[in-house]
Amino acid sequence: MTLSEEDRERLADIVELQPTKNGVLQDRWDMESGSDVHQYLESELRDYYYRDENSLIRATAEAAELVGEAPESGEAPAVHMSENERRVFAVIAGPDERAESVVSVLHAVRDEFDVPDLESADVRRALQTLKRKGIVTVEHRTVPTYKLAVAREDVNVAERDGEQSASEA
Repeated sequence: MTLSEEDRERLADIVELQPTKNGVLQDRWDMESGSDVHQYLESELRDYYYRDENSLIRATAEAAELVGEAPESGEAPAVHMSENERRVFAVIAGPDERAESVVSVLHAVRDEFDVPDLESADVRRALQTLKRKGIVTVEHRTVPTYKLAVAREDVNVAERDGEQSASEA
């Protein structure tokens, strides 16, 4: 996805202001409404932002690198994850392993975390979110299959109270 100069500037705003809301970006970008912000994000920056569990707008790690805001210390930026995303992250195949189907990940999560009521739609949603965040990659075979795009130890999972820690599988 090639970004215009305006898109890059707006992406830098997201990186700088994150976590943020439509209203904040509406003011910054001098747009008419939060809906206009949402439409713009979806049409122009879809691959570079996501909404966290509180629906706040956050930049992906790729977005931060693109605008030159990659962490200097070598530490990965903190990634906010819902409980289902954390569970999927903990059990999904690593970057050097064979990618697995949604059903395979579902069974692994159920076995590891004893959540028998978890459904494949929940796992699929978590996988898609982790894919947007640049943590999971998809391989298309007979069915889409998934695995980590990066090593678990290279992902810094933000704790619920705002603290950051290196994630452990």
